[in-house]
Amino acid sequence: MRYIPNLLTAARIVLTPAVLLLLTVPSLAGQTAAVVLFVAASVSDYYDGALARRIGARSRLGQFLDPLADKILVLGVFATLAVLEPDIVPWWAVAVIALRDLVVTGVRTWAESHGRTLRTFWMAKLKTLVQLSFLFWMLVLRAASHLPLPIRHGAEWLLDGSIAAYGFLLVVVAFTVGTGVLYIVQPQEDVLDA
Repeated sequence: MRYIPNLLTAARIVLTPAVLLLLTVPSLAGQTAAVVLFVAASVSDYYDGALARRIGARSRLGQFLDPLADKILVLGVFATLAVLEPDIVPWWAVAVIALRDLVVTGVRTWAESHGRTLRTFWMAKLKTLVQLSFLFWMLVLRAASHLPLPIRHGAEWLLDGSIAAYGFLLVVVAFTVGTGVLYIVQPQEDVLDA
């Protein structure tokens, strides 16, 4: 039982390339399969942590792999969408999201090198949920754009004819940056556990 949380985390890493590959398949089947696998990977993020806490199976490997798996999934899908939907997900947004993760990882590494553990802010957990929600919405719209009319027209309008998707992305980027700033401006004694 104690290895199941880490197996769920590893499964999220393994599912990510399949999601990315399926996103490039221009068909209803390909896009729908991408949505299903993305949901499975996203849900595993909740269950690996919940199960680890429930059975007391927290480990340094799990603490390392869980955020890594999140970054691989989120940044992988963002980067793929930047290729497939550059008008909605420009590369500057992907770069900002990746830079925020690098900065927080750097702060976390610095803290651990000084014998301390960087607490995860609840807002940072909410940030992951906001990012996953945006990506899920984008993947569903891409799948719906392969359905019959009028659903296809509605999905295409939300993707290409309105500012809704780009506006949602701007909220995601702002929230992502804001949660990253928390780790930098928060006084060290409040952020770091002894």
